[in-house]
Parts: sequence; C-alpha cells; structure tokens
Amino acid sequence: MVTATATLSTAPAPRSVSVLGATGSVGSSTLDLIGRTADRFRVVALTANTDAKGLAELAIRHGAEFAALGDPAGYGELKERLAGTSVVAAAGAEALIEAAARPADWIMAAISGAAGLRPTFEAVGQGTHIALANKECLVSAGQVFLDAVERSGATLLPVDSEHSAAYQVIGQSGADNIERITLTASGGPFRTWSHEDMAKARPEDALKHPNWSMGQKITIDSATLMNKGLELIEAYYLFPVTADQLDVVIHPQSIIHCFVEYADSSVLAQMSAPDMRTPIAYSLACPERMWAPTKRLNLTELGKLTFEEPDVTRFPALRIAREAMEAGCRETATLNAANEVAVQAFLDGRIGFTSICELVEAALESTNFDQGAPSELEDIVKLDESGRSLAYTLLPKFETA
Repeated sequence: MVTATATLSTAPAPRSVSVLGATGSVGSSTLDLIGRTADRFRVVALTANTDAKGLAELAIRHGAEFAALGDPAGYGELKERLAGTSVVAAAGAEALIEAAARPADWIMAAISGAAGLRPTFEAVGQGTHIALANKECLVSAGQVFLDAVERSGATLLPVDSEHSAAYQVIGQSGADNIERITLTASGGPFRTWSHEDMAKARPEDALKHPNWSMGQKITIDSATLMNKGLELIEAYYLFPVTADQLDVVIHPQSIIHCFVEYADSSVLAQMSAPDMRTPIAYSLACPERMWAPTKRLNLTELGKLTFEEPDVTRFPALRIAREAMEAGCRETATLNAANEVAVQAFLDGRIGFTSICELVEAALESTNFDQGAPSELEDIVKLDESGRSLAYTLLPKFETA
C-alpha cells in the first residue's frame, strides 16, 4: 500500500521592502522590478514628495501597507485616493520618518536631495539592508553616516551604476590588493561643446542626456559633470581607497561602469546597458541574482568602446568636487547644498549653465571651515542649511539680465 506523505513548501517567504522616493526615476525602476516578481516581495511603505496621485496609484498597485507624502498639503488628496483600501495614508516630514522606520528586510533610499537625510538615517537605524540611491548621505554626511551604519549593523548596497559595479567587482578583495578605482562618465550632452556654446545652453539642452533617463537634478549634474564629482566623494566613503586612488574617465557609450585595478596589474570591469534596473536588481537580490528586463549586450553590434580624459577646464565640477573631498566633510556638505541651489536656479532660468559651477565655487570660497568635523546628523543639517543660505545670498551676482 502506498501512503501519501505530506511535504512542506520550500518556497521562501516574500521579502518585505520599502521604497523611499517611489515616484522618482529610481523608485519607479525599483517598483517595475518588484511588480514583475510580486510573489517574491511584500511592499511595506512607499513615499513621494508632492505626487499624491502617483503615490496612491503605486500603493494600490503594489499592495503597500503605508503611503507617505512629504508635502502635508497633499494629505487630503492622498487620503481620498486611498479611501476604501487598506493602505494607511500620511503626510509631512514625520510621515517620511515613520515610513523609513517601518520594519522591512530591504529599503530603497531614493529620496532626492537633503530631504532624504533624516529618512535614510532612520532606515539605517533598523540595521537592515539599505539600497542607497541618495547621494547626500555620503556626500554631505560622510563619516557620520558610515558611523550610523556601523552602529546599527545595516548592510549598505550602493545603487548608482558606478558604485554598484565597483561593489560587484571588488567582492571580498582586500584593500591592500586594490590600486585604483576608475568611475566612468558619459560626458553628458555637452561633451563636445565649447565653453562659449555651453554658456548659452538652455535647460532643455542640458536635459537631453545621450544615454540615461533620469530626473532633472541628476541630469543637469551629469551635464556639468558634477554628478561624477559627487560620485567620487561617494566612492571615497564606500570603498577602502584613498582620494588619490580614485579616477574618472569619459566613456561615451556608458557600457562599462567602473574599472578596478589590482596590485597584480589586472583590471576588472562591470558592463551592462545603461539602465538603472540592472544595479537595482543586484541590490534587490544580493547576494544572489535576479532576472531584469534590460537590454542584453551585443558586443559586435556595439563595435567599439571609447575612452577620453575629462576636460576639467570646460568641466570644472570634477576639480571642485575633488578639492572638496580632499578638504573634508564640511566642504562636501557645502558643495552639495550650493550645487542644489545653483541647479535649480539654472532650471528656473535665473542663471546660465556655466554659472552653476561658478556659484558653487564662490560658495566654497566664501565659507569658513574652521569649526571642526561634524559628529552627528544635526551638524550635517545645519551645514546644509548654511550652505544653501550662502548660495542664495551669492545668487544675484550670477543672475542673467
């Protein structure tokens, strides 16, 4: 007689995830991946800044437990759009903190700008896996942020394509084995433009990135190459290297995202099509891999990959960022704050494109950095506020007639 034997399912429980900055470019790509394998994930919390409609739609589609809007003025609309669902609606700065504090196995930190500092620090406090897309946590907070990560035991997973590439390539290699990390940059839409032509560039010109689809702020930063400067600072804190072990090379095709050179002269690189879903997928499944709907590379179709030295005369942002990185956290926090003000002023038509870096450098030159290194988040917040205030004070000197 055959006896049936009960078997237990070996399918793993869904991984609980939250996405801070769900309606932005990185957040949308993250939820696209999650939605394609919904049985593997349980969405805990989603946040947005002002897009109540978009946030509500995403929360309903992905079955989120909690949806928080940064702008309290949008609470009524968000609550109305979520009426009849089980999603809890909230709004305001404290709501973003609450979203970040809700227990989750993995949290995407993709709130853009300094507004993402407090929520990301709160998420880190859980001691969970943090997929880091918010640059300010490392550019502005630096060692203060890393200390918070160490205290909590959180696992930091870089999401920028360049840092994700370095993270994947380095693996368990010891710091003594690494000689150099080289980040690649596309060169942006103005790679071949003269300084005179860039001075006349309009926001719509700068927003035409040749390879990547991103939000406005990061797209402008890519056009000035400030984005690559900020990524140098991030790499300085993320990886066991000194400032002089970090480099940038222009790679117009955006296929190779990072090179790591080792003591034996081996150079390892990570390659993929320019699509943020590849590094996001790596962070979602790490240490495993998951399928992503991104274009597969056809090397014969590509034909060739080219590389150039960055021109720091036409693109001074790289020099400015490197000098700030070598000077310390106060300088990088001010750099970031002034750059946010300058980029928005350009988008608003108040200053010309080349004035972005001029304003940032003027803010750095006008600041007294003798107070010592910051030691806690509140110090970073004050530095950010003072950097913005100074940039706004200097702004009229650079405004176009």
